[in-house]
Amino acid sequence: MLKHQLLHPQINAVLGRAGHSAKVLIADGNYPASSTLGPRAELVSLNLLPGVVSCTQVLEALATAIPIEAALTMQPETSGAHAMQQDPTIWKEFRNILREQSIAVDLQPLERWEFYRTVQSPEHVLTIQTADQRLFANLLLVVGVRKEFV
Repeated sequence: MLKHQLLHPQINAVLGRAGHSAKVLIADGNYPASSTLGPRAELVSLNLLPGVVSCTQVLEALATAIPIEAALTMQPETSGAHAMQQDPTIWKEFRNILREQSIAVDLQPLERWEFYRTVQSPEHVLTIQTADQRLFANLLLVVGVRKEFV
């Protein structure tokens, strides 16, 4: 029996094989998940209908299942036609979930193309594609070290 909240069998199987420094992407509904997988990564599609399942729901489940060492986001453009002058609103939700789970990491924004390159690395083991419609809702988690065993 599992003691954490994550129930999805395929996601649990991949996480069970993942080790320190493995990368897990929670992708929003706009993310090109099928064309940006790492060479050994698996894709799990949870995009049932717009907004279901959301990135925050996936983060809530993953936060109970794995130690999180780092959380990387895709930085919005700061100039030009699509510029954002402040953090995307979903980032506050990510921070709240991490804090509620006592995970002491801050979001680390990466420029868009650097984010894609980081996802495509050999350490990338899993992309969970959601149907989240919010902008810049992609979150790349780095698996940390489990410090104690129960």
